[in-house]
Amino acid sequence: MKGTQIPYKMLSQDAYSQWLGVEILECEVGRCKIGMTIRKYMLNSMDKAHGGVSYSLADTAFGFAANTHGKFAVSIETSINHIEALSEGDVLVAESVIEKVTNKLGFNIIEVKRGNELVALFKGVVYRTQKEW
Repeated sequence: MKGTQIPYKMLSQDAYSQWLGVEILECEVGRCKIGMTIRKYMLNSMDKAHGGVSYSLADTAFGFAANTHGKFAVSIETSINHIEALSEGDVLVAESVIEKVTNKLGFNIIEVKRGNELVALFKGVVYRTQKEW
């Protein structure tokens, strides 16, 4: 399967990302940009988006980009910095760029933005298996 088709296949099999309302905006080998809108059921007790929402969006972008090389890539370490609080109706875009790929590992940086404003910064490492998509 061609690398840029893999994220679309992944999304078609990913009930959670579909439930979040994730859409693929751009995709090329080593990079994927996705978006979603914060909805009421995603809010916490302080009427702000639960931190897991921006984490999930970034993690999805991470997984999609990491798999564009054609081999199954699975997350082994991630972290996120929540920079700004998010509200219902906010439109988020997460872009994952692969910073470095070795035979076994991939290192990604994911920026989550609301418009031009950086709202979260996510870092992830994947293990690249030998299994082909």
